[in-house]
Parts: sequence; C-alpha cells; structure tokens
Amino acid sequence: MTPRPGLRTGLLAVAVTAALLAPACSYDTPDPTDHPRPLTHPYEDAKPAAAGALAAAPARALARTAQHQQRVHARRLAAARTWGLDATPLLPPAPPRTKPALATEPGFETDGGGPGLPPVITRVPTDDRVIFLTIDDGYRKDPELLRMLRELDVPVSAFLADEVARDDYAYFRALRDLGTTVSNHTLHHPNLRELPYAAQREEICGQQRVLKREMGAAPRIFRPPYGNYNGDTLRAAKDCGIDLVPLWQQEAFPGRWTYSRGDTAFHPGDIVLTHFEGPSEFGGTMADVLRTVLRKASDEGFAVARLEDYV
Repeated sequence: MTPRPGLRTGLLAVAVTAALLAPACSYDTPDPTDHPRPLTHPYEDAKPAAAGALAAAPARALARTAQHQQRVHARRLAAARTWGLDATPLLPPAPPRTKPALATEPGFETDGGGPGLPPVITRVPTDDRVIFLTIDDGYRKDPELLRMLRELDVPVSAFLADEVARDDYAYFRALRDLGTTVSNHTLHHPNLRELPYAAQREEICGQQRVLKREMGAAPRIFRPPYGNYNGDTLRAAKDCGIDLVPLWQQEAFPGRWTYSRGDTAFHPGDIVLTHFEGPSEFGGTMADVLRTVLRKASDEGFAVARLEDYV
C-alpha cells in the first residue's frame, strides 16, 4: 500500500531528525576511561570546556525531544491499532493566533434578526485541513468513549440537554477534564421555533445556570435542538450570554453519514455532528462512531481539531 502524503512526510521528518541527532546521542553515553586532563591554566582551558558544554547541551536536548516524540508516536500507533484503526489520527496544527471573524452564513439568516446577535455557522472559515467533531444531547454515558478519546488524543465538543444529561454530570466532568468544552443544548430539548421568546429564554438561560453549577462555567456557545431556531432564539441566546450558534455540515453514525452539502468530502473547517447514543438508538457504539469519523478524516488528509480553539 502506498503511504498517504501526510504519513510519508511524517516518516521522512522522523528519519531526518534521527540522522541529524545520531552524533549527539553519544554525549549521553561517554567512555568511562576518557578522563579529562587536569587544568593547568584556568583561562586557557576553562573557556574551551565551557564552549564545548554549551554546544553539547542543545544536542542532548534535541536528542531527548526526538526520543520523546518517538515514544509518543509509538504510543499513539499502539492505541490506534487497539481501537481498530489502521493509522494514527492526524494531529491538528497549532491553533490560530487570531481567530477568524464569524458571520451568519448565507441562507441561515432569520426574520427579526439584527446586528449583534450570535452568528449561525456550519463551518469555520479556515484553510487548515481540520474538521470539528461535536456531540449532542447526553443520553448515553459510554466510558469506552472516554478511554478512546484519551488514548487517541482526539478533541471533541459537547452540547448537553439537561433532561438527558442530569443523571450523571460526573461523566461529563470527566469529559471536560480531557479538554472538552461542554456547551448549551437547552434544558428539555424542545423545538424552539414553537415556543415564545420567554420560554426560549428560560430553556437557554436555565441550562446556562445548570452548566455553571455542574461544570464550573457558563458556556458561550449554544446549539438549538434539531438545528431549529428563529429571531427570538438568537435574541434569547444573546441575553443568556451566548455569542455563537454552530450548526453542522455532516452528521456521523456508526459506519455511515448524512451530508448537508452536495458533495460528500470534508472541507476545511467543517463541523461534524453526532450524538451521545448507542446500539439501541443508532445501531452501534460511540467508539464505532469515532472510528467512522477518524477513518474518513485520515483517508482525506484531515485532523480533528478543537472547535473552541478556532471560534
């Protein structure tokens, strides 16, 4: 099988680094019979010795860094194979220093909307080959998912509805401790378009209060259930401290997808949706869903990045 371009590049970088650092590794295993001669003049001998030490220190540091990277790669490769993947998930680039400007995408405007309301997006404007995996609701608390995310170093974003998450917020605190941002998906998962403004505001602000109590902070991101919203939704969200409403471009299930766009390929910045569900809901486990996402991402040369690093 011909290696993918990203894999060939990574292997070449490791090989070049190892070749360049090979001489430096000898500093870590000196010959015990090679004793330095006594100093006969402090100024003649001390300066060259100091210069040599300065030259050796960066080489040793580089060697240790290369060894650490090799261990990390070996660990991630072993984890990938354990979880049924042929390759390690691609690592995302460093987060952008300046986050892109966001605006409601064409076709997602609402009647009664106006300036200053949270923008509604389905993808993040970026040239980085990254996608963002988001998980909704909170019905299933699958410990296998926590292990898989931790062992593969895959970031996700969670959007919780209190009605189905409330029986075990400790699970989502464990998810938070892996680096996941836990965001708002309302108290009771209603179709917000069917509710008046006051009821929408209570659904959103009420879950803000719950998440602040349970997770330690009120989120700034909100996803309306079913992707349904109107101008009242956005005004209520703003009043509750929300500044972004991310929807999605693709939805992942165990072994299958649905697409919002005409084509089925990932595009840079795509937001992917799935749910905290299991075999009785969508015919597979959360690990099956994550494998589906990671295989497609690797095949198309994309990394899974953390949504909150870009928005």
